[in-house]
Amino acid sequence: MAKFGIGQSVRRVEDDRLITGTGRFLDDINPPGLAYAHFLRSPHAHADVVHIDVSKARSSPGVIDLITGADYRAAGFGNLPCMIPMDNKDGSKRADVPRWPLAVDRVRHVGDPVAAVIAATPAQAKDAAELIRVDYRTLPVIADTARALDAGSARVWEGVPGNLAFHWALGDEKATDNAFTRAEHVTRLDIINNRVVANSMEPRGAVAEKAADGRLVFHVSSQGVHAMKAQLCDNLLKLDRDRLRVMTPDVGGGFGMKFFMYPEYPIVLWATMRTSRPVKWIAERSEGFLSDVQGRDHVVHAELATTREGKFLGLRVRKVANMGAYLSQFAPAIPTWAGAPLLASLYDFPAIHVEVLGVFTNTVPVDAYRGAGRPEANYLVERLVDASARELGIDRAELRRKNFIPPSKMPYKTALLHTYDSGDFDRNMRDAIRLSDWAGFEARRSEARRRGRLRGLGIATYIEATPGVPDHNEAIVTIDGGGQITIFSGEQNNGQGQVTSFAQIVSDHLGVPFEAITIIQGDSDLLANGQGTGGSKAMVIGGSTMVVAADNAVALGKDIAGELLEAAVADLEFAEGSYRVKGTDRRVSLFDVAREAHNRNGVG
Repeated sequence: MAKFGIGQSVRRVEDDRLITGTGRFLDDINPPGLAYAHFLRSPHAHADVVHIDVSKARSSPGVIDLITGADYRAAGFGNLPCMIPMDNKDGSKRADVPRWPLAVDRVRHVGDPVAAVIAATPAQAKDAAELIRVDYRTLPVIADTARALDAGSARVWEGVPGNLAFHWALGDEKATDNAFTRAEHVTRLDIINNRVVANSMEPRGAVAEKAADGRLVFHVSSQGVHAMKAQLCDNLLKLDRDRLRVMTPDVGGGFGMKFFMYPEYPIVLWATMRTSRPVKWIAERSEGFLSDVQGRDHVVHAELATTREGKFLGLRVRKVANMGAYLSQFAPAIPTWAGAPLLASLYDFPAIHVEVLGVFTNTVPVDAYRGAGRPEANYLVERLVDASARELGIDRAELRRKNFIPPSKMPYKTALLHTYDSGDFDRNMRDAIRLSDWAGFEARRSEARRRGRLRGLGIATYIEATPGVPDHNEAIVTIDGGGQITIFSGEQNNGQGQVTSFAQIVSDHLGVPFEAITIIQGDSDLLANGQGTGGSKAMVIGGSTMVVAADNAVALGKDIAGELLEAAVADLEFAEGSYRVKGTDRRVSLFDVAREAHNRNGVG
């Protein structure tokens, strides 16, 4: 069984179903009587909504319901919250601006939703939306991250002076200033980390329906059902949690983008509540470009203080981070707490100071995407180190070696936030240089040039930090007497092969057959809590949670195992799928104990 355990190469168990067309994705969910939602979106980046006339749309063929922002506000529902509290550098609080699912008085980016039409077919919903007349009064626009703070730039929010959402700082400013005073050389670098658009294979979407028992069921292509349920119930539609079940089927890619609450979700669910009809919305590809959260969009100035010999003395970073028109769920945390502490990288920086200025612009909101702050930080530091090596005339590998944190300093508290417990980064780099045949590169480049091709050689280090709070995650392990183990997980597979990886963890830990393990995710009724998948933490947090749950299941079976073996519980040990009396060959399998528990209690 070890061949199926942790770290072994196995065939992914979920792939046969997916590549043979028997997967079940969101658009495969089609309850009887299904109606379809279409969202009318602003064509303007910034405008007052003077008047909305929906009379013609309401009488359009097939229209079942039509919802405006005024309707939503009148119902007394809540807006989409930003979940990240933050203190500014001066101790004041960050800006807090409302984001309503449907705009009422003003739109703030192209694609801002204004109204929703519910109709019998997607075409009828779209046709009716085109009959809605919206009178806009256009306003000045700011879309340039670098100019958002300029005195003459347009203001996205009247109550937010200078478009400054927050001004955050980390590190010792005085010590860093002193390091630059002592520096014999300073390398300065300006970097634009451009905005990126998320584009998963499966677009976002939602399907809402009423179950036979009257409860609401909300199907959503997400990275975790529990966070969705909490926000829909507590923050938005003010529902009793027992009234709502949230489910996520197979997901065709998330990358962070599907973690968040979006304006369309409470509207689709409310439409079902209003009409008593199942309602579906699936984003069109171009619609996703105007409504899915996007990533990055930073303008950064960085400075590295060194001696003439290249010893690092201090690092200073000033980053302007575009938030878009609204603060998305985790947006302020991405360039700050998620990314900034990793600017310490693998180097022995005596002093670091980082400032991040989050700005509003008339663009689609940003949030966590593909590494969520960590790639941006590593990219910045490595570009800066390369630039310093060129200016000082020091080999880039040698400059890194000179400044790596040595193993003798472990555990090492960085000048920012984290403490590293171990690491031999010089050895890692030496191994990479050897394995890549660094010394033979020039010969390979010359050979490539003779064939009319250009070849380059780069080097970069990377450090990762995985967020997550294990206490907020949950897994349930059930073992039946027929030789099967079912695990209910609070994570959510988005195509990363979690089903296989989690089964490997449990197989390895319990010593049970890999094929005997089934992983079930994506149903808020089956678990009380689940963090969902995000932040590169599924194996670290979700996998660890499964190990704890498996250990608890083993512990629960010890009393019965002791009775079956006629031995004291203290004399038992568990290994390779069986309870065993220590020092003997007397054993009973985990599944035999589960069968006995079921016979006694009616449960596995």
